[in-house]
Amino acid sequence: MAGEDLIELKFRLADGTDIGPSKYSSSTTVASLKEKIISQWPKDKENGPKTLNNVQLIHAGKILENNRTIAESRLPVVELPGSVITMHVVLRPSLPDKKSDKLQNDSLKKSRCSCSIL
Repeated sequence: MAGEDLIELKFRLADGTDIGPSKYSSSTTVASLKEKIISQWPKDKENGPKTLNNVQLIHAGKILENNRTIAESRLPVVELPGSVITMHVVLRPSLPDKKSDKLQNDSLKKSRCSCSIL
């Protein structure tokens, strides 16, 4: 990593608190950043992310893709050399699995009343 470009990032949560700043290699993937966020999520906050799919990283209004690196995701126009880059963290709710969703739909169907008017 000697001579490699290190980028200082912090992650802003929805309530305005931050995780970081920390320095990362420009070859670090967005998925790795999300793993770091999950591992450093404040313990006092409820409903923290469980998986990478629960986390979206946004930089300069752009949602970052898991398979891209920091270098590929940077927008140099909005960054100043030597500054800390803030990325926003948005949590997405877990999607229900199809099995539990089907069970819920089946129970709704059973609870409906079929009435006939005479």
